[in-house]
Amino acid sequence: MEITPQCVVALTWTLKDTLGEELDVLDDPVEFLIGGHDLLPVIEAALLGLEVGSKLDLQIEPEQGFGDFNDQLLFLEPRALFPAELEIGLTVEGFALPPGCNPDAPKEALYTVTDIYPDHVVLDGNHPLAGIAIRLSLKVQGVREATEEEIGRGSTGTGFFRIQPVHEQGPGSDSLH
Repeated sequence: MEITPQCVVALTWTLKDTLGEELDVLDDPVEFLIGGHDLLPVIEAALLGLEVGSKLDLQIEPEQGFGDFNDQLLFLEPRALFPAELEIGLTVEGFALPPGCNPDAPKEALYTVTDIYPDHVVLDGNHPLAGIAIRLSLKVQGVREATEEEIGRGSTGTGFFRIQPVHEQGPGSDSLH
């Protein structure tokens, strides 16, 4: 079966930065809806017309992928506003930031805790790959017709390349990669 809009494609990949450092390796196939919002448009466009077994190497510039790094999405917040068990790498949805945080912090952003100091916490609303050109080696492991539910949702529920707050993705899609 050829990859077309409204089908589901199972992919494996290796993701590297432009210096060749591996950022992510996926050996077990993950399914994505073509024509939904699971994948970046540049990846979808490159996959159209391919079949099972096809391999593809892409270089994705920041403007095609996760955008440029925006220092206006970095916020230094009082440590006392957050629970004691807060850890670096945890994510906080903008609408769920504790009262007392900067009111200018966009509510639709997903913030990653990047640093914890005795008096402050650093929150970063940028995608973890913002400002980075990436090299993506993909292999098509499977192609199938999408279900009506997947088409209606616009997703298989994976959304690896589309990190959004859970409340925007819908139920069952609370994974962050």
